Amino acid sequence: MSSTLTIRRALSRSVNFVRMYSEGATGATRPAGSSDAFTKREKAQEDLYVKQHEKEQLAALRESLKKQKEQLDALEKKM
Repeated sequence: MSSTLTIRRALSRSVNFVRMYSEGATGATRPAGSSDAFTKREKAQEDLYVKQHEKEQLAALRESLKKQKEQLDALEKKM
């Protein structure tokens, strides 16, 4: 019986340790105004992604506009 109790105590201590460790690593917010190299890099990557996404959207809109103009020209010729 004492060996079972010892194992339970050891397991409960390791679980508490892991739980306490994992709570600190959940991505807590940083204080306002603090910026380290990681946050600067992360912001730069996000800005780059947004810029590329907007560039792709603009290209798609231009292609759509080009097709619409071609259809309009075709209709005008038909008339």
